[in-house]
Amino acid sequence: MDTTYSNVKLNTMYEKFGQFIDGKWQQSSDKKTYEVINPATEEIIGHASKASPADIDKALKSAEKGLEVWKKTPPWKRSSIIRNIADLIRKKQDVLAKWMALEVGKPLAEGKAEAGGSADIFEWNSEETKRIYGQTVESRFEDTRVHVYYQPIGVVAALTPWNFPLVLSARKISTALAAGCSVIVKPDVITPGTVMELVDICRESGVPPGVVNLLSGDPPSIASQLISSDIIKKISLTGSTRVGKLILKQAADKVQRVTMELSGHAPFIVFDDANIEKATDMAIAAKFRNNGQVCISPSKFYIQNSKKKDFVNLFVEKTKKLKIGNGMDLDVQLGPMTTKKRLTEIEELVEKTKQEGAKVLLGGKRPSGFNKGFYYEPTIFDDVTDDFTIMKQEPFGPLCPMLSFETFDEVIKRANNHELGLASYICTNSMEQAHRASEQIETGTVAVNTPLVAIAEAPFGGIKQTGYGREGGSMAIKDYLNVKYTHLGIKG
Repeated sequence: MDTTYSNVKLNTMYEKFGQFIDGKWQQSSDKKTYEVINPATEEIIGHASKASPADIDKALKSAEKGLEVWKKTPPWKRSSIIRNIADLIRKKQDVLAKWMALEVGKPLAEGKAEAGGSADIFEWNSEETKRIYGQTVESRFEDTRVHVYYQPIGVVAALTPWNFPLVLSARKISTALAAGCSVIVKPDVITPGTVMELVDICRESGVPPGVVNLLSGDPPSIASQLISSDIIKKISLTGSTRVGKLILKQAADKVQRVTMELSGHAPFIVFDDANIEKATDMAIAAKFRNNGQVCISPSKFYIQNSKKKDFVNLFVEKTKKLKIGNGMDLDVQLGPMTTKKRLTEIEELVEKTKQEGAKVLLGGKRPSGFNKGFYYEPTIFDDVTDDFTIMKQEPFGPLCPMLSFETFDEVIKRANNHELGLASYICTNSMEQAHRASEQIETGTVAVNTPLVAIAEAPFGGIKQTGYGREGGSMAIKDYLNVKYTHLGIKG
């Protein structure tokens, strides 16, 4: 284990952090804390600081002051500081990976990959800050000029979930910084340490006081107080559709700009001309990352009739080989569910799916040999139809319903028959089918013959009740900027 962890007792893990306000770590004003649980062992990792209303007010004032400094910082200087953050994340990837193994339960290899992806996002946005292009429009009048330019929107509230605490915080913080905004990040109570480590990296990298702030504690009360403030001009949320609707209603009172990426229910479609060996590898990689606790995780598998038996048999065979265990163990591929609540919900959905008539081909229970930890086996179902609960409700776990289809038009119609539209996966060797499917499927992102969806240089987000706005790519920064148009008469 890294010396960062071996030289301290677990219950002191959060002591060097707390609330991060005005460039300094500090205890909450009333000294309150909350327990953080390791999902692999059910032990208390430590006690993290719990923000009081006074702390939230202090953070808002800090961010307001930080905005005045940061928006006047030249783009090339901002770029250099943001790039420093990317470099330091890469240097500290082992520390960050261990935080995620302890708090989320994800394997170390996945944590390192998430750290690498987070560094890429900061690096990408370090370049974007230099490329905020305005526009000169030809005026209809001889003695006037028309200029369009962009300015930072203001103080941003970044509300991040627990499943990818580092990469999702990185998206929000780095884009805000690139645009010239200050930001208050609120991590989930399940994963405060990971985000605290990231914010400390921002401090070490030269971000001025007040530009990045962190509030740790009860998510609903912190979010509510932030959004009700006139200081907050934009909210960026990754979370459930239920929470997104609540945030949106509250943001409407202040007409705050909102970017939200909410729940998903991704179809995984395998056409009969696909390479089954590659398709199953792609399915394993996409489905079991973070043990299925991923908004872009495939939630329903549609396999064309002639290939269904071969695909399912090979998928079962490969899934059996995945090793379940504590993410801190190097050879583990599947960690636990992150919370007891998540485990209970998975168990209830499995029972419901069985009651509705599904056949369990693999899994369907907690694995043997674990006295502690929120573990659940990868579970593959057959004999599922489109009206099952699991086909409507996001499983957010290692559950795989297998279905068949006959024609292209049929599977596209069935896959689109859902209120959510974040990601989809297509396996085919036909250029025509790849193009037609990716054009007709109703999701914000499509992966054809690859399990990779979220990359720094591409716009990530959904449609329908999955939300709106994009993170990543060259579009994301526009959501953190106000458009200003000046009609300039050149004769005074």
